[in-house]
Amino acid sequence: MAFLTIAIVAVIAVFAGRLVYVQGLRGPEIAAEARDARLLSFSQLGTRGQITDANGVALASSVERYDISVNQKLIGQFRSTGTPAVPDGAAGAAARLAPLLDMSAAELGGMLVGDRSFKYIRKNVLPDVARQIRALQLPGINVDKVAERVYPNGNLAGNVIGYVNSNGVGLAGLERSLDEKLQGTAGSETYESGIHGQAIPGGYSKDEPAKQGDSVQLTLRSDVQWKAQQALTAQVAATGADSGTIIVMDTKTGEIYALADSNTVDPNHPGDAKGSLSSAVSDVFEPGSTGKVVTMAAILENHIATPTDQWQVPYTYSPDGKETFKDSHEHGVLNLTTTGVLAESSNTGTVMIGQNLPVQTRYDYLAKFGFGSKTGIEMPNESSGLLHPVEDWQRRDKFAVLFGQAVSVTAIQAVQVFATIANGGVRVQPHIIKGWTTADGTYTPSPAAPTTQVVSPETAKTVLTMMGSVVDDGTGSSAAIPGYQVAGKTGTAQNWVGGVQGITASFIGVAPADDPRIAVAVILHNPRSSIYGGTVAAPVFSDVAGYTLGDLGVAPSGATPQLFPTTW
Repeated sequence: MAFLTIAIVAVIAVFAGRLVYVQGLRGPEIAAEARDARLLSFSQLGTRGQITDANGVALASSVERYDISVNQKLIGQFRSTGTPAVPDGAAGAAARLAPLLDMSAAELGGMLVGDRSFKYIRKNVLPDVARQIRALQLPGINVDKVAERVYPNGNLAGNVIGYVNSNGVGLAGLERSLDEKLQGTAGSETYESGIHGQAIPGGYSKDEPAKQGDSVQLTLRSDVQWKAQQALTAQVAATGADSGTIIVMDTKTGEIYALADSNTVDPNHPGDAKGSLSSAVSDVFEPGSTGKVVTMAAILENHIATPTDQWQVPYTYSPDGKETFKDSHEHGVLNLTTTGVLAESSNTGTVMIGQNLPVQTRYDYLAKFGFGSKTGIEMPNESSGLLHPVEDWQRRDKFAVLFGQAVSVTAIQAVQVFATIANGGVRVQPHIIKGWTTADGTYTPSPAAPTTQVVSPETAKTVLTMMGSVVDDGTGSSAAIPGYQVAGKTGTAQNWVGGVQGITASFIGVAPADDPRIAVAVILHNPRSSIYGGTVAAPVFSDVAGYTLGDLGVAPSGATPQLFPTTW
């Protein structure tokens, strides 16, 4: 009995000592370890901001979706309960799960069997399906919330918007260039859980809310963008052109209402699209006769000639006795005014008048109108175009620049020239971002676009009137819009792509000419039906510009234009 008593006391002493050690000395530490074992942590997605048009119509948004995955090492723990009766393990779990995922039980069962701790079963599942899967409480089946980027209007403005990768990171277009602001910030939630994963009332919890990314509002107008894309697609097909671009720009503010490129990608299915999506800001070409507008502005600004000066214009002309230039069509000597030279798009007449401009002045005005430098539009991969310094000009170049050759521009640079003339000689930086909205709803409009006075208001108004003759009595008659005064210029120029010579045909104009609101550029590369901008591009201008004026609610012109004579 004494031995037993001593043994019992010794055991009790050991237990008591251990109890003091556990509850007294290491109590707080062990309690913390136990609490940590009960903690569950979940990440919270920071939703990517929206991209909308000028009227708030969503062009890109993020929606709630769920990824379903399996831990194959745990799926064997499934035990069948309820009805209908199914086997235990992976086969039973597959029988329960397959109908919700619209899969065969045999196919799904094969995906559940193995020794991998993580494997995707299905991505981008709808929320109601995800809730039903969670309710099954299948061991090893994980339901994780993700955000899927969707583009509800398909390929509308896809060349501008771009797209994201599977992780929601911008890869192209504005999705890429604005990624830092659009991207949300992830959050997390941690709480003390019970045996079934429920939060323990009064237990430890910590919540770091996710932050939604900022949303951007563009200047694009969805209806105008749709019209531009539809008209461009139809004309590329009708003319057999390789590609084309249409831009609609507000002459007063520099806002881009439409920026359409042929073969626009659908961001929902980007496929193999690579690099810059928008050729309107990245690809360069010789402007051709649309560049004569710059020459005429320089001639008037420097008092070289007036709109009504008279010229005898031959089919061929050699300004220096070495280089010879000719018009697009053979003709006898024409009695044209300066306005007539522009209206008939005469190369020889333009050189005849423009040769009186100092060579450096020719370069200066091209640079003033934005050639050779980026416009600053908020699009990735914008090109500066090509405007070589005067000292690098070849013998022929100093004359060729007068009619839009020996210089290359992007479509956005080309339309900017006409918007400048229409805006009283003030060049406004084109822009496509209207403003930003933060997650809390605070809207901040973009600052006013920078402006530069290029030519005097008087010169701009005179050139605009001269361009009216191009549509009224010249090569751009197909650009006329019933009820509105229109001013513009046709263009046909050689291009070189991959060492192969081609043709770029264009028409760029403004409307209404009596109170300009929009400048519209229609550019087609390598049209097969005709090489002349007045034939293939001007009718598309009429269609798109007329639609835009109606969309903006611009009233028809109130008077017949008073134009300069074109002949004498």
